[in-house]
This record gives sequence, C-alpha cells and structure tokens, in this order.
Amino acid sequence: MRLKDKVAIVTGGARGIGRETCLLFAREGAKVVVADFDLEAGQALAEEIGSRGGEAFFYQVDVRDPEGTRDMAKQAVDKFGRIDILINNAGITRDGFLSKISKENWDQVVAVNLTGVFNCTQAAVNYMLEQGYGRIITASSVVGVYGNMGQTNYAATKAGVIGMTKSWAKELGPKGITVNAVAPGFIMTDMTAKVPEKVLNMMADKTPLGRVGQPRDVALAYLFLASDEASFINGVVLSVDGGLTI
Repeated sequence: MRLKDKVAIVTGGARGIGRETCLLFAREGAKVVVADFDLEAGQALAEEIGSRGGEAFFYQVDVRDPEGTRDMAKQAVDKFGRIDILINNAGITRDGFLSKISKENWDQVVAVNLTGVFNCTQAAVNYMLEQGYGRIITASSVVGVYGNMGQTNYAATKAGVIGMTKSWAKELGPKGITVNAVAPGFIMTDMTAKVPEKVLNMMADKTPLGRVGQPRDVALAYLFLASDEASFINGVVLSVDGGLTI
C-alpha cells in the first residue's frame, strides 16, 4: 500500500497506460480521479475500481480548457480533501513529415500534449503548495529526447514537457513538491495497436530486452516516482524503453 490515503489525478486515465495506472494506484491505496474526455470508458473504470474495493470517481475533462482543469482539481479536493499526485498522462499523436504536416495537426498536438500539461499542473499546484507536499509526474517520450522522423509536433511537445519538468522541479522542490517525467519507448496501447506486425517485431529486435513495452511497465514507473521511495528524486526524466535508446 505504497500510496495509502494519497489522492491522485490521472489524466488520460480511461485507457491504455492511464487505465493501468489508475488500477495500480487504487490497489496501492490511492483515491483516484480518473480524468479523461472519454465518458463511457472513464465511468466504467471508476465503477470497476469501486467494485474492487477502491475509491475513485470519473471527471470528464478536456485538458486544453483551463477552466475545465481548474474545476477538475476543485472537484478532487471537494471529494477527497486534497491532491497529492498529478499524473499528466493525456496525449495524442497526429504524425506527418515536416513538408506535409498541417497547421491544424500541429495545433492539436501542442494544445493537448504541452498546453494541457501546463493547464493541469497549474490547476493542481496551488493545492499542493498549501499542503507543502506533492508529486507531479508527466509523460514525455524517448522521441522528446532523441527526436523521430515524421513526429515533429509530437517530439516538440514531449521535449517541451521535459523543459517544464526541470523548471518546475527547481521552482517547487523547495516547497516539498517533486516534479519528474517518464519517457516511454514503444508501448503497446490503442495508439500503437494498428502498427503492422513486421514493425512490432522490428522494434522488439532493436530493444535489448527483446520485447516492446506494456502499459504496466510505465504505470510501475509512475508508481515509483509517486511513492515516498522516490522522495529524493526531482527533475529527472526516467526512460522506460527496455534499453532502446542506450
């Protein structure tokens, strides 16, 4: 019960890595806010956590909307009394080569992956400052560190959240709030489900551990950074990629 009685908000919590994180955090004793735009999947997950003896509620949020994210944080405090952990997990892709990528696709990815992280963190941080305690953990990506062909917008946002993470770690660390990022490699989620088997096998072959990642691999990294075991870890970018980038 590494998160016993802690209150955690998980954005993009209804599916994939976010879903696995919500389930894991609840098993570890956290009270979970499943924050997502997907109403049906989010409500079903909150009910599932409750049926297993955990505490959770679903909040439908568009992370691009500052007012919505502020209300999300307020609802969490109204329901559970505090916010201890924020997992900025929501993200989208709209891939395309530089010469082809549209302004719309650029704007959509920046709005969710970068501005959305800013909105959610700003919404939660004042409650953490009042407590003198908090854990802020954001999903970056290995492509935010190393880049990737055809992912100009995605890579830029994931590099951007690393910059924000390091800035916030310096700003908030003295206030008792740690800020870290996780940089997953190739993880099997809805986002990657349509990737051809040949490409999946190629990615597994390139990974020293000989496989692609699963949502639980990332959720466990979130859990570690959210726990008291990581109380002296601040401003890091933790790669969860099976050694793909070494």
